[in-house]
Amino acid sequence: MTVVVTVGVLALQGAFYEHIKLLQQAVAQLEPQSVVTWDILEVRTAAELDRCDALIIPGGESTTVSLVAARSNLLDPLREFVKVHRKPTWGTCAGLILLAESANRTKKGGQDLIGGLDVRVNRNYFGRQTESFEADLDLPFLSDAAPSEAQPFRGVFIRAPVVERVLPPVAGEQEEEARKDGTVIAPSKHTEASIDASRTVEIMATLPGRSKRLAERPEAAGLNKDIGDIIAVRQRNVFGTSFHPELTPDPRIHIWWLRQVMEAVTDERVRKIKE
Repeated sequence: MTVVVTVGVLALQGAFYEHIKLLQQAVAQLEPQSVVTWDILEVRTAAELDRCDALIIPGGESTTVSLVAARSNLLDPLREFVKVHRKPTWGTCAGLILLAESANRTKKGGQDLIGGLDVRVNRNYFGRQTESFEADLDLPFLSDAAPSEAQPFRGVFIRAPVVERVLPPVAGEQEEEARKDGTVIAPSKHTEASIDASRTVEIMATLPGRSKRLAERPEAAGLNKDIGDIIAVRQRNVFGTSFHPELTPDPRIHIWWLRQVMEAVTDERVRKIKE
């Protein structure tokens, strides 16, 4: 039996079209060996979001995306999607900022967050537009999934954030974070009772060495120089990357993520049948 899975890409601003192109490439590689039919959808309204089984929040300007989402009455539905229903969601660069429970270097009231990842992000940590760079990344989750394709992934970092700290899961808001200067937090949303919300954040990838070279910068305060810069994290079905996979021709992360979506959607549909 064929299963239809709808993947939305938030299309308010930023590199949503680039994500769609790579999703189409990923689907083309998955479908010959899959019982899933993939429907890729641009999301601009709550009604379109409601059709989705999974969602990508692309890179762009996080403040602009949150402002447009608020004016479109989409912020609260996004929080329901991510934090209450825990549907598979992936944020890249600005999307990672929006999915964080805490973001620093931010004026109070200047940035609304969706939340979903118990992390504090350091916005624009790598510097201005002129300091954007590319780097070969070792991504263990890709090599574990397909050892034969373990070559480095070319990461594109444009005014990129970094995960400054993994936070402990809390039932409500990250109140301790709210007391920090220049920090905003996401509002509380309670996960559905049937979903385990206690899982901690997994560090999925780091960029070794760069935090040591940037150690003298004020924005580097609080980072673990031994671990390196945390550039990919996952907490249950919510995934975030500092870099822009959508700005490369390489669909491997999109293929990996669609497989995670397929597993999560299957598990969720089985859970609902049993209820």
